[in-house]
Amino acid sequence: MRTNKLIIRTPEGICLAQQLAGPVTRFLAVAIDLAGICVISGLLAQILLLTAIVNPDLALAARTVCYFIVTVGYSIILEWFWRGQTLGKRVLKIRVVDAEGLRLRPAQIVIRNLLRLVDLLPAFYAVGGICSTLSPKFQRLGDFAANTVVIYAVPEKIPDLELLFSGTLNSLRSYSHLAAQLRKSISPGEARLALEAVVRRDGLEANSRLELFRQLADHLHPMAPFPEESLAGLTDEQYVRNIVDLIYRPIVP
Repeated sequence: MRTNKLIIRTPEGICLAQQLAGPVTRFLAVAIDLAGICVISGLLAQILLLTAIVNPDLALAARTVCYFIVTVGYSIILEWFWRGQTLGKRVLKIRVVDAEGLRLRPAQIVIRNLLRLVDLLPAFYAVGGICSTLSPKFQRLGDFAANTVVIYAVPEKIPDLELLFSGTLNSLRSYSHLAAQLRKSISPGEARLALEAVVRRDGLEANSRLELFRQLADHLHPMAPFPEESLAGLTDEQYVRNIVDLIYRPIVP
């Protein structure tokens, strides 16, 4: 069934929703990236013209190899360092993520971009465009193979955290190394869900509130194994609140 939402359900029953990027937005991002690739390839071609003085055939071979490397390497390098984004994706505020909500792995980035050469066939991204249009999650062949999707990465609005956490003691802030590990492990969707739970907790029915924070706490515990003594006496809600504090208000040395 086609939907414009990616719904991820965790083993604890927590549902995360992300808006999927459609074929038109993705095509525009590709157009921007192709322009960037052409600029980079053009600059390299000018440099490699010097080799034509020595051997024209060597110059042609070098230009062909460089174009292939730039075409594939451009997206692989940028998606790795920019966490699922290329220049085109950044401009249009979209990013590549794992289809199951897991952390995007280097192997997935390599696979989806190697298969981009097939998606480009026979011309003007025809194969990729048709697959993306027909796919329920707007996936091209590379996305199917790598189990990835492209979502909108709209900047989230953060409430006044100083007001939200003023006057509260966070016993976890003394474990700066575990706090850093937590911020690396948690996904933006999971962090946002925890923040929304803390912000809206007063509007929840008592039993629903207890169950929600229990599920969130169970989900967050494995991401950063804080010592048991630091968790003693904390309710699930207090624990989640402290976790949100660590994520959105980094510890200043």
